[in-house]
Amino acid sequence: MLKNRSRDGNSIARFDSTPTGIYIIDPVRSMLGFSFRHAAISDIRGKFNSFEGLLKLDAARPYRSEAYMSVQTGSLETGNRQRDEHLKGPDFFDSATFPLLTCRSIGFEYAGNEGLRLIGDVRIRDIELPIAIDLKFGSTTQEAAGRERVECEGRAALKPSDWGLISNTPLHAGGVRVSNEISLVMDISAVRVFQAPPA
Repeated sequence: MLKNRSRDGNSIARFDSTPTGIYIIDPVRSMLGFSFRHAAISDIRGKFNSFEGLLKLDAARPYRSEAYMSVQTGSLETGNRQRDEHLKGPDFFDSATFPLLTCRSIGFEYAGNEGLRLIGDVRIRDIELPIAIDLKFGSTTQEAAGRERVECEGRAALKPSDWGLISNTPLHAGGVRVSNEISLVMDISAVRVFQAPPA
């Protein structure tokens, strides 16, 4: 349920003016990225190239909004083939056995003056655990075809060990020493495909 907090931020105002309806995430104009500390020396940044999702937005009653996303773990890319293969392998995502990472919302709340917070569950491998994603909404635009497009940014952090993702392979054997905190960043662009009828 959406908690009653301050609603003075611009992001909140932009969400309140977002047309209610069902939106499909546009993977061409969206980005799902991540970063982590490697061997306590450098930051590694990467992204997933294949994902899809659905947003059911209700500006008048945000607590009724919903979000769903599925990600192909095998589409992971960090710019280094050996590192990518290790992260896709059985030590980490095990993409051959668990090809999908999924996220589904269970509620929304106001996050101070800055935006909304999605409260949901993320399934990685065969473990589903809660996650909080801070969202900031941009302005809604209308395309030439007449469809509305909404933009939003998402930020979250998770501990890989909570999902049993622990890289134990030595670095000299091609392993990747991943810190126990991964930052997620999402730049989402979604197009409305269904206009909700009046309440």
